[in-house]
Amino acid sequence: MRVCSVQTGKARKVALGERTIVTAIHKSPRPDRVAVAALGLDGDVQVDLTVHGGLEKAVYAYPAAHYAFWKALRAEAGLDAIDADFPYGSVGENLTLHGVLETQVWIGDRLVFPDCVLRITQPREPCFKFNAAMGFNTAVRKMVQSGYCGFYLAVEKPGSVAADDVFTILPGARQTLVSDQFQTKIRKRLG
Repeated sequence: MRVCSVQTGKARKVALGERTIVTAIHKSPRPDRVAVAALGLDGDVQVDLTVHGGLEKAVYAYPAAHYAFWKALRAEAGLDAIDADFPYGSVGENLTLHGVLETQVWIGDRLVFPDCVLRITQPREPCFKFNAAMGFNTAVRKMVQSGYCGFYLAVEKPGSVAADDVFTILPGARQTLVSDQFQTKIRKRLG
């Protein structure tokens, strides 16, 4: 298991239909080693702290394996001709990870990197800004249907992280898979 890419983002205004919103969902790859503190990666901004950020959602991780799925959906929506580049960080994640999926990790598992330790706290629940970031209006629904949600991490041991860092998983209590908690939360939200 390894880190494919590390991303951070700044707040910016984007058009969403007839209105303008402020978001930091657009992340850009960092070529350097990035400091990781209790509230996340150095240089990363979370705009809406009611749904992102804080101690329990300091870092957002996403499996690299899901990028083919999103690229195919964007091609169906005609976006590949407009924006063929769909780099890591396009889903809004801080860490793009190889070798781990939501169906393989549990709430409480720890990801042990060479210089920091991050604990899985919960799956991501997509908000309306995800549609805007992806460029098509059914992106939230596709995330819900696929279960390709990624997961939030709390910082247990601050340090730093960089692309190509290898990591291991230290098992937690192993009571709830990330994928199972995502389905439970979505069912509750949808009634």
